[in-house]
Amino acid sequence: RECSAIVALSLVSTTCSSCCIHLYRIPISETFAIVSEFSAGSVQFDFRNSIMSDSEQEKKKKSKTGKSSSDGAASGKTYEDRVKAVNVISQPLASKKSTKKAHKLVKKAAQAKIIRRGVKEVVKGLRKGEQGLAILAGDIYPLDVYSFLPILLEEKNVPYIFVPSKQDLGAAACTKRPTSVVLVKTKKDFEAQDLYDALTKEAKEYNPIGL
Repeated sequence: RECSAIVALSLVSTTCSSCCIHLYRIPISETFAIVSEFSAGSVQFDFRNSIMSDSEQEKKKKSKTGKSSSDGAASGKTYEDRVKAVNVISQPLASKKSTKKAHKLVKKAAQAKIIRRGVKEVVKGLRKGEQGLAILAGDIYPLDVYSFLPILLEEKNVPYIFVPSKQDLGAAACTKRPTSVVLVKTKKDFEAQDLYDALTKEAKEYNPIGL
């Protein structure tokens, strides 16, 4: 059997050196099954069912990786799980439906380039007198990072609303990093104006004094 395998390998190596690289992965019993025809010094092979090329193996690995990552995303935390991690100042907290609207609004605003991300950028915009809707993440710790923002937003007459997750807010803002706050600025003919108006109305209904 070993001699037969060596002969088969030598035949392949003289005819198709690029294919014989993977022959060591095939059992000896299947070595001669690969050779479908041998005549006049030419050898024809059918490697489809026995051997995969490097590119095919790479594609298979990528497909498995993509599937596992998508499965991981599908098994992510729910809205209810996120709410359990919010801090004590996260009021008003958007409902599950409003959170989806907020993420959609932030994504549209990021595409339209009418958004400020992060505490420093939002404070900078507020000091310049920019108006809009502030959306804050509720799972930020320590609170000192942005605990002053609600008061500043009220002083600037800018409505604000909290969503449960900094990860989801960052993803909606088209960034890979978690985001503590975004400011969606006002703009004429904004395609997501209906979402902006609905969330602004909900944010303005919040009365901190009545809590």
